[in-house]
Amino acid sequence: MGLKMAPESAAVGEARPRGMRWMTWVPLIFMTIVVVAAIFANAISPYDPNRGNLGEFLLGPSPAHLLGTDALGRDVFSRLIAGGRVSLLVGVASVALALAIGVPLGIMSAMLTGWGGEAIMRATDLFLAMPAILIALAIAATVGPSLNNVILLVGFIYWAPFARMVRSEALSIRERDYIQSAYAIGCGRMRMLFVHMLPNLANTIIVLASLQVAAAILLESTLSFLGVGVPPPTPTWGTMVADGRPYVQLAWWVVTFPGIAIMLSVLCINVLGDELRDRLDPNFRHRF
Repeated sequence: MGLKMAPESAAVGEARPRGMRWMTWVPLIFMTIVVVAAIFANAISPYDPNRGNLGEFLLGPSPAHLLGTDALGRDVFSRLIAGGRVSLLVGVASVALALAIGVPLGIMSAMLTGWGGEAIMRATDLFLAMPAILIALAIAATVGPSLNNVILLVGFIYWAPFARMVRSEALSIRERDYIQSAYAIGCGRMRMLFVHMLPNLANTIIVLASLQVAAAILLESTLSFLGVGVPPPTPTWGTMVADGRPYVQLAWWVVTFPGIAIMLSVLCINVLGDELRDRLDPNFRHRF
């Protein structure tokens, strides 16, 4: 008897449409709720997030206060929603700034020959070699805590991954036949950049940006926890964790809920970024 070979489910390189996996729907729904709550925070919040009531000191979760109150009698649920707005604002705005810095530098380093491109890459390597939190703490301690400073700081730190990734992709694209043909017919540098290079880099930039938003949220929470991020009375998830730390044994909810919000937001954004990569990158589209 001959052995029967199992038929391949799909030919190599053949595109197969597939629906979104259930493990992607859950993060998508969660992040949709977070975004909607952040946008309509003033309408959704049952209480003023900065208004305290010492008569409601460290109350546990109840119908009146769904997630309890903190040490100043402020509603944790309302502060959680307001903190989500700050975290999303910092994540999106700082990544937009990192894009504006890193993408042009990455393309320039790929198109320049000689010491110019190498100088950009050595500066990029320097930023990538240093721990982001140490750079952030050093700069934050110098410029002082504020929302605008945190956005500028995080954006300034996270430009290097964009520059490195864009340069790597741009070097590969630069050697392709249609790029060489465009050079041969006298295509200008600006047309080469905006017509031929950037459209082919869009997928890589979008995927990396989605992943960096999670990193930016985590860094902002860390800075706020250490007291050099967004200053009070603006509520942030990191500040909520720091404020509730002395009462963790007496009132677990003060620390637990903002900590869970940070963890789930970062995890869900990373999962959505992986799904986006699978759909946009043909090298991953046909695996498994």
